[in-house]
Amino acid sequence: MFGYYLDLALRSLKRSPGLTALMVLAIGFGVAASMTTWSVFRAVSGDPIPWKSSKLFVPQLDIWGPDSRKKGGYNDIADAFDYTDAVALMRDHRGKLQSAMYQVSPSVVPADAAKHPINVTGHAVFSEFFPMVDAPFKYGSGWSAQDDQNRSRVLVLSDKLNQKLFGDVNSVGRSVDIEGKDYRVVGVVAHWNPQPRYYDVVNTGGFVGDGAEDVFLPFNTAIDVGMPNNGNTNCNAIPKESGFVGLQHSTCVWISYMVELDNAAQVESYRNYLEGYMRQQQQAGRFNWPPKYELRVLPDWLSFEHVVPDDTKVSLLVALGLLIVCLVNTAGLLLAKFLRRSGEIGVRRALGAPRNAVYAQFLTEAGMVGAAGGVLGLLLTGVGVACVGWVLPKDIAALAKLDVSLLAMTLLVAVVATVLAGLYPTWRASRVQPAWQLKSN
Repeated sequence: MFGYYLDLALRSLKRSPGLTALMVLAIGFGVAASMTTWSVFRAVSGDPIPWKSSKLFVPQLDIWGPDSRKKGGYNDIADAFDYTDAVALMRDHRGKLQSAMYQVSPSVVPADAAKHPINVTGHAVFSEFFPMVDAPFKYGSGWSAQDDQNRSRVLVLSDKLNQKLFGDVNSVGRSVDIEGKDYRVVGVVAHWNPQPRYYDVVNTGGFVGDGAEDVFLPFNTAIDVGMPNNGNTNCNAIPKESGFVGLQHSTCVWISYMVELDNAAQVESYRNYLEGYMRQQQQAGRFNWPPKYELRVLPDWLSFEHVVPDDTKVSLLVALGLLIVCLVNTAGLLLAKFLRRSGEIGVRRALGAPRNAVYAQFLTEAGMVGAAGGVLGLLLTGVGVACVGWVLPKDIAALAKLDVSLLAMTLLVAVVATVLAGLYPTWRASRVQPAWQLKSN
């Protein structure tokens, strides 16, 4: 019977090609607009580490006080640490895993003297950073806690930099010259570019396009060799000393921090620790305002930092509005098309066709329009994803991908939305009175 309805629907659509084309265009453009913006929104709002994001927390400490917030015109406390607090929290080690981190951009000197030094990007972190963020290793592993304490000159390379320096081989144990000092390779991270860059939103803003980090160095080692911060630095007062050492002695905030806590008891214990730490700092005369701190779980932290750009939310709402307008127009066109066939419906009903048969026939026709609109929508979605960089920042636009799930959703949305739009026209068509139609004809 379904094949019979398909045949009837195809004949009906062929009888009015202009009207059919209008409906297909409306569905195609509406679905393409919504799916293109959805592809961007999905990329920027996804959980970057869903299997453990509920265990990752970002602490904040109020070391500047309420007066600084009044002057700065913002309401919350600083979203990064100064050097004093970062080192103190690492030394106390109250979480299961934790790491302070700051952004670096050193120069790597190739072994071939004929080649120029390579400027790379990366982070200075502690050894617990790698298991905390589940960094995927291609060769070797991260360094040890002993390396942190000994301030060893070790490093972890990205797969891309490893290939550039050594070719596609296991380089663990080999040396890399960074700004005139040799570092021993202990691990090579496989391609890993989480988006958003959840472990350091403060410095990256959340998104860095396709650029994976090149190197990871021990935090203490980077401090020892004077490797400067390449990320954001915010100060409430001018540092008393100049240079990188002066930055370490100042109250400027420039260090990101993340801690892993496995359960509610650990979270409560860590909150108590932060409360106690701030009270100690107050009693030591570091500040004279009531202790204040925050401890946000990763999803809340990303929301707090406004990682999902407001532009993408507005674009998604506008696109969904456009889809609704297209569906309303399609419903109007279907209503006109179906009611124009009242005579045919009356004859079928008079010959004994039940209303369910009329429903099935016209919903099948609506579904065919939706499928055709979905095919057009697929093509337009592909064009839209390719051109999204014209209206959004490149780092964010690069995240929009045309994958199988997006293609399947485009077709599904087109068919389901069109069938829903056809419910009212179909209901009106099924209410046609056979006797009145036969009499009027």
